Amino acid sequence: MDVNAAVAALAAIAGVCTGVIAMLAFRWSERDHARPTRSSLHTDAVLPPGVDTVLSVLRSSAVVLDESDSVVKASSAAYALGLVRGGKLAVEPMLNMARDTRRDGEIRQVELDLARRGNGRGEALAVSARVAPLGSRLVLLLVEDLTEARRIEAVRRDFVANVSHELKTPVGALSLLSEAVMDASDDPEAVTRFAGRMQIEATRLTNLVQELIDLSRVQNDDPLDDSEPVSVDELVAEAIDRSRQPASTKQISMVSGGAAGLHVWGSRGQLAAALGNLVENAVNYSPARTRVGIAARRVAAPAGDVIEIAVTDQGIGIPDKDKERVFERFYRVDPARSRATGGTGLGLAIVKHVAASHGGEVTVWSTEGQGSTFTLRLPEAGAVRDRRPASSPTPDLMTEPLHAPEVLP
Repeated sequence: MDVNAAVAALAAIAGVCTGVIAMLAFRWSERDHARPTRSSLHTDAVLPPGVDTVLSVLRSSAVVLDESDSVVKASSAAYALGLVRGGKLAVEPMLNMARDTRRDGEIRQVELDLARRGNGRGEALAVSARVAPLGSRLVLLLVEDLTEARRIEAVRRDFVANVSHELKTPVGALSLLSEAVMDASDDPEAVTRFAGRMQIEATRLTNLVQELIDLSRVQNDDPLDDSEPVSVDELVAEAIDRSRQPASTKQISMVSGGAAGLHVWGSRGQLAAALGNLVENAVNYSPARTRVGIAARRVAAPAGDVIEIAVTDQGIGIPDKDKERVFERFYRVDPARSRATGGTGLGLAIVKHVAASHGGEVTVWSTEGQGSTFTLRLPEAGAVRDRRPASSPTPDLMTEPLHAPEVLP
């Protein structure tokens, strides 16, 4: 009896102990569940109210660091630029700025050149970094990508330098020639010779200024504002007529061919200037008694039919190393020959811009000593009109056909 009572008492005690342990375990589990985890520390809970919303709408890459230099918050742009890796700020100069700002509370800003991620060419990524305190424990880093802005600024500087150089040449020549005319006032033959040279330089200066105006116009004017179906036959005839006199002087025959009755979509003035530049270049860089051909055709493309207008010459050709650069402003394959022909180095740059603004492109095939073919691909008027939604202000981009050979007088 005493033994049974003892066993019952022990069982009761064991039950009570089990219950107490279970209750303590449950309480401990609740406390553990409520305690912030390592990952939960890096959430919006540690940020001052409203900061997360502000950071989400900023264009700049944003990174928030805590007192241990761990990343509390980082935008997707910060990861894309390679600023954050493995939960840490990966750029040492920015990390040092953050530590200094955390210590003294001062706002700091610096411009840095960073290596691009996965780029073996070693091109630098230009950024502007600004660090400021965020509350008592956090530091905010804002990074702005300046790479494109710097590239545009470099293009502007180069353009201004090139324009200055190109204007200086004819202006300086005119100044010297005018002095020579004055000194040779008693020599009619010398005056006539110098006056002829002045006329040539004045023409060069006029052409350069006009092409600068044309380039500025095609860059600033939206071709879709006054776009319309433009007859390819009329564009070809106008381009040939524009170069008829210099072609006749060099006894160069100009031939048009391909498909007739084609139309492209765009600004007539810009398209005429682009094709006119291609034909004029073909004539200028072709030897005497050769031929320049202009042909158009319709080419099938996934987005719709495309118009190709090809201008072929039998000129000096373009070296392989220069083919990718001939469309750059002021770039000349042979500067001496370009000046002799009156070239400014802007004609092909205008062609490229017109083609791109019309949703097309211009390409070149060339072999030294055999000639070159420049092909202009442009939207076809019919295909664009058919595919264009009634409410859309911008037409689709396509290209059109070629016409049958016809020797022009």
